Amino acid sequence: MSWRGSTTVSDRIFACLPYLLPLIDGLVFGRFLFKQFPALQVLLLPLQPVLIIYGSLGQIGQIIVFFALFLLVVRNEKINHFIRFNTMQAILLDIVIFLCSILVRVLAEVPGTSFAIETVANTIFLGVVAAVAYSTIQSLLGRYAEIPAISDAVYMQVR
Repeated sequence: MSWRGSTTVSDRIFACLPYLLPLIDGLVFGRFLFKQFPALQVLLLPLQPVLIIYGSLGQIGQIIVFFALFLLVVRNEKINHFIRFNTMQAILLDIVIFLCSILVRVLAEVPGTSFAIETVANTIFLGVVAAVAYSTIQSLLGRYAEIPAISDAVYMQVR
């Protein structure tokens, strides 16, 4: 659905870029899958330059990127609504990943929960990959990606 006007090819590409943030931050949950299926690491090869640059920023730099996206893109009404919507949705996905990392840390403190941690981490990773893939495909098609609950919150934030 493109209800705020048509989207150009460049708008569609720029709308996909913020989804790198939750994808990169969600990779930490895929470590168990990557151990079990090393061939999956081949899928990460195109992301290597982005991983190196984002990883070299450190935590302070990553927080700056997070807030820069919010303040300079989402709150800037001169930028196309389609790009601002997708940027805010990527930010909210990243917040969900952060909350999930807290859950995994809490589970790690309970003795004998290694299987549960592995299951939860795999589920989170697959969910993040599915959400990012769906959102990216929808963005490339020029449609708004509707993720339940998250998209509703995005519509409230993006005017």
